[in-house]
Amino acid sequence: MTDELLVVRAQLGERAALNELVTLWQVPVWTYVRRMLDAERADDVSQEVWLAVFRGLHRLREPGRFAPWLFTIARRSVTDRLRGEYAREAEEHAAGETVAGDPGEAVVNRAGLIGALSGLPLLEREVLVLYYLEDLPVEDCAQICGVPAGTVKSRLNRARRLLRAHLEEKGYRA
Repeated sequence: MTDELLVVRAQLGERAALNELVTLWQVPVWTYVRRMLDAERADDVSQEVWLAVFRGLHRLREPGRFAPWLFTIARRSVTDRLRGEYAREAEEHAAGETVAGDPGEAVVNRAGLIGALSGLPLLEREVLVLYYLEDLPVEDCAQICGVPAGTVKSRLNRARRLLRAHLEEKGYRA
């Protein structure tokens, strides 16, 4: 069954269709959020995404555009979480408190691609995840990120160059 049909059925109040949508998209959403944040925050943000989907599904005018709409919500949720954390850290720092990082996170050596992805700037990491790992077309990535398709292409190009340089620095050869 297509996403479009499931969305229409869910908008009409059919719980089974809504459950099927969640079943189909829960892992891709969590994976996207996890690639943008750490695992603990990914769980919380994924729940926020699904809550927003439940609240807003009736307002989705183009059921065939469910995937870009869903990832737009996920992107906004990740951005809101990061923005809130940065603001809290700035307040704590301004108040004279020392902000301690997670020592376990510093010790963990993330291997291969995941480590390289986390080293990329957020905008470049985001388009790489959407385009290559979520298999979304450039146009959908552009809609999700709120930028023109040309900007997505230039970010992809820059991200590939940065990723290649990072992997070569770690000893991997193309």
